[in-house]
Amino acid sequence: MTRTSLLSALFVAGLAVGTNAAAADASGQMIAAQCNGCHGFEGKSVGDVSSLHGRSAALMSKAMMDFKSDTRQATIMNRIAKGYSDAEIKNLADYYASLK
Repeated sequence: MTRTSLLSALFVAGLAVGTNAAAADASGQMIAAQCNGCHGFEGKSVGDVSSLHGRSAALMSKAMMDFKSDTRQATIMNRIAKGYSDAEIKNLADYYASLK
């Protein structure tokens, strides 16, 4: 492998690591956009699904971690929560708690 090829491979690998790190650090607002379908814009539900707007970060994090570990059962939230890292769940909880 030539020096140029090696540097190119390291550059591409660095981009891949950077992309994964950015995904792990997705903002709560970005993640919350995926919740709008059921929980309403900014977590303000207009139906039977619970509102998340302004909910305490501690309660929100606990609920999501319980869904993720199957300690708390739900129809779909267990599968959804498993798709997020602990850091993303914290970001999401902090975002909803910040809405007043």
